[in-house]
Amino acid sequence: MSSVEEQINEIIKEIRETPYNKATQLHIGRLKAKLAKLREEAERSTTKKGSSYAPKKAGDATCILVGFPSVGKSTLLNALTNAKSLVGAYDFTTLNVIPGSMAHKGAHIQIFDVPGLVSGAVSGKGRGKEVISVIRNADLILLVIDVFSEHQIQTLKEELYNAGIRLNEHPPNATIIKRARGGITINKTLRSELDDNTIKAILREYKIHNADVILREDMSVERFIDALMTNRRYLPSVTVVNKIDQLNDNLHFGDICVSAKEDINIDKLKDLMFEKLAFIRIYMKPPGGGPDRVHPLILRRNVTVENVCNVLHRDFSRKFKYAQVWGKSVRFPGQRVGTDHVLCDEDIVTLNIQK
Repeated sequence: MSSVEEQINEIIKEIRETPYNKATQLHIGRLKAKLAKLREEAERSTTKKGSSYAPKKAGDATCILVGFPSVGKSTLLNALTNAKSLVGAYDFTTLNVIPGSMAHKGAHIQIFDVPGLVSGAVSGKGRGKEVISVIRNADLILLVIDVFSEHQIQTLKEELYNAGIRLNEHPPNATIIKRARGGITINKTLRSELDDNTIKAILREYKIHNADVILREDMSVERFIDALMTNRRYLPSVTVVNKIDQLNDNLHFGDICVSAKEDINIDKLKDLMFEKLAFIRIYMKPPGGGPDRVHPLILRRNVTVENVCNVLHRDFSRKFKYAQVWGKSVRFPGQRVGTDHVLCDEDIVTLNIQK
């Protein structure tokens, strides 16, 4: 019996050698379903019971610097945190995680520099399992390369994809309800490249023989398999090209070019991180007083007045009378709103609570 890793490599080879067309879609779908199951099995078998490599979260969000060795991740960490907030290294068995804390626009973002990711990390190379365990716990990923290593972007993304981490994607818009009997029923609200026979073949690989399936997007084989898996992480990411000071040419890859060493575009990167985390600032104003612009509440987009109440005190929602809001989310200053009102960045809010 071949090892799980050998089976994975055999399936990858067969997928690569099989031309994709309508006639082979079902076969390739079944192979990709088997591949996903084997990778999940390999991940479980190499993770020690009871061990955790995830540093304790602090602040408003956690960001991980991910990249190959020698791309300047440590220098970037120092540039983002001004080096003053470094407190040493977390030691998780064999894994060293270097932490820092960045304050920007009122938000406090925890940043971790982990050991450089290498090819084959998902299989455990270079402490890859431990590194990926930390990455999965993040709120934002910075993919760090240097100006001479454009090819590393795709490799990093593939390593994270194989580990079940989906960058800048939303979860599949699909519902799969298992039933005791009745076979497989499939409903599609949009045209999809995925045919019914392929869907049923994938479900059989997961021993699902009775279910209601509803697809609400044009779904690929990979997206449908993701809808079946429970270990997928959907995370925002920014591709950071470092060492821009070493090259005069204009670059056409990555989301932002910086020089951590020369402090080029570091403030722009901080703004981009704030934006990617979907942060907004809410300034609280006590009745009859002025707004506190020094210590804003850091919340996420689409936050409501009710969310603000829950953050401040567990009784505020129950005793809520009305709120007054100044800012972009209202038609006029001081407008009275209810708990379902959606707030915008830099809104000023006064809560009126029953005594």
